[in-house]
Amino acid sequence: MLKPLALRAARLVESGLERIGDRSDDDPVLDPYLGYATPEGLVLRGRVLTHLRRAEPDAEQSKWMNLRQMANLFITDEVQGVTVEGGGATGLSDAEGYVRLTVAGDFDPGWATVHCAIPGQEPVAFHARVPAPDAEYMLISDIDDTMIETGAHSLARNLWTTFTGSALTRQAHDDAIALVESMTDGTRHPIFYVSSSPWNLHDFLEDLFRHEGVPRGPMFLRDLGITEEGVGASHGTHKGRAIDAILAANPDLDGYLMGDSGQKDAIVYRDAVRRHPGRIRGVALREPAPGVGDDDANAIAEIEAEGVPCFHGPDFTGARRHWGLE
Repeated sequence: MLKPLALRAARLVESGLERIGDRSDDDPVLDPYLGYATPEGLVLRGRVLTHLRRAEPDAEQSKWMNLRQMANLFITDEVQGVTVEGGGATGLSDAEGYVRLTVAGDFDPGWATVHCAIPGQEPVAFHARVPAPDAEYMLISDIDDTMIETGAHSLARNLWTTFTGSALTRQAHDDAIALVESMTDGTRHPIFYVSSSPWNLHDFLEDLFRHEGVPRGPMFLRDLGITEEGVGASHGTHKGRAIDAILAANPDLDGYLMGDSGQKDAIVYRDAVRRHPGRIRGVALREPAPGVGDDDANAIAEIEAEGVPCFHGPDFTGARRHWGLE
């Protein structure tokens, strides 16, 4: 009884936010996300919205202004049924405005660019990561408390940090950047980011990564639309599906997983190790709070029992050594 009532209330809130933001009669706009390569071609992803609400960050502005600008990112007006064309492929936006195109062809390693457009509008550049032919593995990393300081293990701290910071005030973990840079070897080995953060934060995270020098990679974020299951997929379900999709897109590459113990990544990664035997070479987990809980400790032991080295500690110093790479 409580779940239907909660879903009904969530839908009312979502509808109200959409009405608040629906203040433009302009043509819909195309918001591109970072894509990736598969054996079938480049997967380009984006969203069709009535308009974009973004502002250039200012390191001197108040937390209140940061809060207002961040809230604007969540008042999105999605447009369904809009055709998007590019690279010889066509996509149609769904009920939440998301659109996906698969572009066939041979593309040089690095970042490929394909221009896509809503018919009658100016093209928009979409970028997709193409692994180098000599790549031996890939990285799959969480974002909050893994790459950037968030406090995701505490809901109150997580929300405060997320909504009152900007791309100029949020900070990345130097040890995480160092590990990723050493593992990716420039553009040779690709990195993918898997996070429960919503797609509304894609552009914000891109700006933050650029400002902090975090290596760029396609992001697999979460849709917060209201479904019969609740508000989007659960944390573990979303991350597990994203890891599955990344491994399927790169059948010739094994993966290293990076995460933290604050959001049960150990359990998500243990399950991924079991679903994909032989595909995961190593796991590294930051401990944002001292020690790990019993569930995480058990999952770490089970990962190791599968023959996959699992490093965990307050930072990622020593992860490469634990993985047998030094």
